[in-house]
Amino acid sequence: MPGTGAAALAWALLAWALLALPPSLPLPQPRRPRRVAETEAAFNTTYADWVDADLLNIYAFNHSVRRNRTEGVRVSVNVLSDHKDLPVLFVVRQKEAVVSFQVPLILRGLYQRKYAYQEVSRTLCQPQTKAEVETQHFYVDVSTLSLNASYQLRVTRVENFVLRTNERFSFNATAAQPQYFKYEFPEGVDSVIVKVTSAMAFPCSVISIQDILCPVYDLDNNVAFIGMYQTMTKKAAITVQKKDFPSNSFYVVVVVKTEDEACGGALPYYPLSKNASPDEPVDQHNRQKMLEVMVSPAITSEAYVSSVLFCLGIFLSFYVLTLLIACWESCRQQKRRGLLAAMDSPSLDTASLLGHARSIPDSFLGHTPYDSYGYGSFGECHAPSLAVLPVGRRPCPPRLAVPAGNGSSGSTEGVTDSLGSAEVPYGYVGQEQFKRRTPSAPTRPLSIAMGERSLENVAGRPRLDSLSSVEEDDYDTLADIDYDKNVIRTKQYLCVADLARKDKRVLRKKYQIYFWNIATIAVFYALPVIQLVITYQTVVNVTGNQDICYYNFLCAHPLGNLSAFNNILSNLGYILLGLLFLLIILQREINYNRALLRNDARALECGIPKHFGLFYAMGTALMMEGLLSACYHVCPNYTNFQFDTSFMYMIAGLCMLKLYQKRHPDINASAYSAYACLALVIFFSVVGVVFGKGNTAFWIVFSVIHIVATLLLSTQLYYMGRWKLDSGILRRILHVLYTDCVRQCSGPMYVDRMVLLVMGNIINWSLAAYGLIVRPNDFASYLLAIGICNLLLYFAFYIIMKLRSGERIKLIPLLCIVGTSVVWGFALFFFFQGLSTWQKTPAESREHNRDCILLDFFDDHDIWHFLSSIAMFGSFLVLLTLDDDLDCVQRDKIYVF
Repeated sequence: MPGTGAAALAWALLAWALLALPPSLPLPQPRRPRRVAETEAAFNTTYADWVDADLLNIYAFNHSVRRNRTEGVRVSVNVLSDHKDLPVLFVVRQKEAVVSFQVPLILRGLYQRKYAYQEVSRTLCQPQTKAEVETQHFYVDVSTLSLNASYQLRVTRVENFVLRTNERFSFNATAAQPQYFKYEFPEGVDSVIVKVTSAMAFPCSVISIQDILCPVYDLDNNVAFIGMYQTMTKKAAITVQKKDFPSNSFYVVVVVKTEDEACGGALPYYPLSKNASPDEPVDQHNRQKMLEVMVSPAITSEAYVSSVLFCLGIFLSFYVLTLLIACWESCRQQKRRGLLAAMDSPSLDTASLLGHARSIPDSFLGHTPYDSYGYGSFGECHAPSLAVLPVGRRPCPPRLAVPAGNGSSGSTEGVTDSLGSAEVPYGYVGQEQFKRRTPSAPTRPLSIAMGERSLENVAGRPRLDSLSSVEEDDYDTLADIDYDKNVIRTKQYLCVADLARKDKRVLRKKYQIYFWNIATIAVFYALPVIQLVITYQTVVNVTGNQDICYYNFLCAHPLGNLSAFNNILSNLGYILLGLLFLLIILQREINYNRALLRNDARALECGIPKHFGLFYAMGTALMMEGLLSACYHVCPNYTNFQFDTSFMYMIAGLCMLKLYQKRHPDINASAYSAYACLALVIFFSVVGVVFGKGNTAFWIVFSVIHIVATLLLSTQLYYMGRWKLDSGILRRILHVLYTDCVRQCSGPMYVDRMVLLVMGNIINWSLAAYGLIVRPNDFASYLLAIGICNLLLYFAFYIIMKLRSGERIKLIPLLCIVGTSVVWGFALFFFFQGLSTWQKTPAESREHNRDCILLDFFDDHDIWHFLSSIAMFGSFLVLLTLDDDLDCVQRDKIYVF
């Protein structure tokens, strides 16, 4: 009985265990075999059918393919059922390709947004055939995992699938219904330009050029995989070369993007609800665009040759013209020297020794005697003599005779020394007048015609020829440096002789540093720039992404690996004319040095002091502008804009420095401080372009810096550098305001300088206010406009004061001024045409593209390059020759303004 109880317990436990087990899962039912329904289908017939998980529909098509004729085949489907989670799959099987897509078609946009399309159309890739006529079959398979899905299927032939040369063709496209067409190069055509236009800016689209390969990438998510492509709003143009396509044909693919953000449009509203999933696709309904395409032949190789010759001919003609003028000037100078030699007599030499001007040769040669120079209400500036000065004329102060050995310039001796000891009153702002006794000196004869001194034979003169010791304070001609500077520079009426007291050899080395510095800057600047733009061009050629560079695609002629050779070639003028200017300066310097070697008194004591270092720097800057502008136009875009503008700032700054140096040679800025300021300008240019767009804080800071810099520079110019920026500056300002405005109302001591600086401040403050209020998008051009406005203001002031001083403008500089002004006017007209802009998206920039207007090779911007290079060259010639009328006038009779 115990055994029987144990067995019963075991059976009870087993029964309990079986009852505790979960119910068994149902065994999988064997899948029923999928039914296949095959239909012999025909073109241009709409098939309305349904499909489910157990049904596979196959539509069989066949068509004839001819070797010499290509016809496109297009498959269009529309799924009527709304099963986004279980789409219908369409697979097109061809001889050499398979195309598959699902409906609803899901395309992704920015931030992985999903967009669904119920209607889809795809053009089939056409395989090549070697037979004259071949019948090809293809099949359309329709399947799904949904229980029931209704759809419509239609297969049609594409009319005008092959584009014809110079014939326009219009068509529609959507994001799910892209279009592409075939183009075959005609005989004798090596390159063509594909132009696509639309009256609608949006929706944004993509134009792609692809080789004849299957599959064709014609969806928004894969169109950039192969070939060349660019985004488009209203205009697109791609130049295609025959050598890049072995089959001598290519596809023109047009795809409408799911979003407009790439073309500068706004992102669509993306509805999100509490019940909707973040991954729920959005139906964009009918996002359609009407387009027009035309393929036309590009220019031939003969056009390239003729354009290059045209460009060379224009600028080499300036070399020929310069040579002719040089020959004419040489002949004229030889005749003049002959006349002077014939008229040279002991009586004239005696007159020269007595201090009288040799007026007969000048009158004979048609020059107005300079003894009659007037200075408006200021009277005339005459060297002191024993004669009584006429009323209303103020003498320039006598030149001090400096003992040998103190480093004085040979050009300042013996011309206007006083006859014995004299007391000369001097005064400067902030100090009362005082008297300085000049040392006694024996009467010395005027050496204008004698040529008795040599630059190298000044007894006991110490020389330091090292380029490392060219600080101007080391070479002052007087022992009491600050005392003498206050005496000379703060006089009410200054002559050039007062500001040309330093040793000319020291100044020559000082101004040569301008050239060597800019040459060094050019080398270190140009090498990485060239490397960078080559990399840009390589990326464009390899990836095919033509949105990287902002060309004028309607007039961009490739050559080799360069996409826009014409924009590069047109910069040749800057280089050739810059080199010509350097040659002109070199010839002038050689002639001037020869005059010094033969002790020509006019070179020693007359005219504006000749310093050529800044001219060399200007010529080098012009050449570098051409080189860097060419580099910029290899691939113009947002990241390398400063290549095209950096040396423009330098040219504007160097021109202002040269204009100021003419009559202020001793106190002009050093190369180091000048280039440091220009570097600061370029720094602000980069910061303004990168961070200034719509940034209020940046514009406030920049405007404040602009105004403060204007005030500091105005003070520096007004007081000729004789002021200090230290802790007592505010106290001195208040003292001047109290004494000159409150205690007594007195006008400015330096009226002319005050007029210039007041006008300059008005203009600069207005520009600062304009920038702060308007905040222009093109900050680089805005900054360049500030420099150009200041340069033009100073140049106009210089011309006015020159004429007011009784000086004249000779024929050559007058012609240069008139011609340069006209050329600048035309140049600016072409500059403001605005063929492209990197401030917008590439697609929006192409809306400004225009066709070529010169020789079917150069566009408006190329003509700007031509004219601006000529205008800059002419402007340099104006600065070079403007004061040639003073070459025979003593420096103590030339006013400073």
